[in-house]
Amino acid sequence: CPFILDFYPILGSSIARFLLLVFADTRELQLLHFWLFLGIYLAALLGNGLIITAIAWDHRLHTPMYFFLLNLSLLDLGSISTTVPKAMANSLWDTRPISYTGCAAQLIFFFLFLSAESFLLTIMAYDRYVAICKPLHYGTLLGSRACVHMAAAAWGTGFLHALLHTTNTFSLPLCQGNVLDQFFCEIPQILKLSCSHSYLREVGLLVVSVCLGFGCFVFIVVSYVEIFRAVLRIPSEQGRHKAFSTCLPHLAVVSLFLSTGMFAYLKPHSTSSPVLDLVVAVLYSVAPPAVNPLIYSLRNQELKDALWKLMTRSFSEAINCLFR
Repeated sequence: CPFILDFYPILGSSIARFLLLVFADTRELQLLHFWLFLGIYLAALLGNGLIITAIAWDHRLHTPMYFFLLNLSLLDLGSISTTVPKAMANSLWDTRPISYTGCAAQLIFFFLFLSAESFLLTIMAYDRYVAICKPLHYGTLLGSRACVHMAAAAWGTGFLHALLHTTNTFSLPLCQGNVLDQFFCEIPQILKLSCSHSYLREVGLLVVSVCLGFGCFVFIVVSYVEIFRAVLRIPSEQGRHKAFSTCLPHLAVVSLFLSTGMFAYLKPHSTSSPVLDLVVAVLYSVAPPAVNPLIYSLRNQELKDALWKLMTRSFSEAINCLFR
C-alpha cells in the first residue's frame, strides 16, 4: 500500500515489520514454550483477577492499601498481556513477524505498565510508612481523594514516560535490518538497528529513567528504614508481627521487581548474550505479574479470607443454578 510505505519514513524508518526472536528451532520445543507460557499466563490471569474481584467485592478491603494493590494487579495484567500472547502465538504457529505499528504499540504499553508499576510501588511504600509511623494522620494523608490522585499520577506519569520513549525510539532511522534479539519489542534491541548517532538521545532518556528508578528505590529504602525502626519500638510481639505481615509482601514484590529490572538494564555489556538477555527478559517481564498475587495472598489473612468467601459463594451459586 503506497500510503503505508509513505507513512513509515515520517516515523524515521521504512521498515514495515520486525522479526522477533524464536525460543527454539525444533517444533517440539516451540510447543513446549507455548504450553509453558500458557500456564504462566493463565496463572497470572487467575491470581490477579481473583485479587481484583475480591477487593472490589469485599467492602472490608476498601482501604488505601488494598486500593493500591488492586491497581498493582491491573498493571500486572496489562504488563503480561502485552508480551506473552504474541510470544505464545509465535511459538504455536512458528512465526516471527510483528508489524511496525504492532511493535510500537507493544513498546508503549509495556513501558507504560512497567513505569507506572515502579511509581505505584513507591506510593505503596509511602502508604505503609504513614500507616505504621503516623497512624493518627493516616485518614488525613491517605483519604479516598488523595489515593485516587496518587494512583492517577502513577498511571499518568507512566503513560507520559512511555510516550516519550516510544516516539523518540521510533523517530530514529533504522538501517541495520529488522531482526530483534528478543521475544518482544524492547528499546535496547531497537536501538541496535539504528544507523544514526541520534540514538544517543534515547540513551540519555534511558539514563534519566534509571535515575528516576533509583530515586524511587532510595525513597522505598528510607521509608522501610523508618518503618522497621517504628516496628521495633512496638512493645507487644503480636503488634510487631501484624505490622511486619503488612510490609513483607510489598517488600518482596519490590525486591523482585527492582532486582530483575536492574539486572536487565544495568548488567555489563561484556556479559550480555542472546540466551542471557532472553532469560533476564522472561524474569523481569513475565515472572513478577505471575508471582505477585501469590506473594500477597500467602501472608495476608484478610485477603485470604476474602478470596475464600468469594470462591465459596461462587461455588454455592453455581451449585444452586445447576440444580434449579
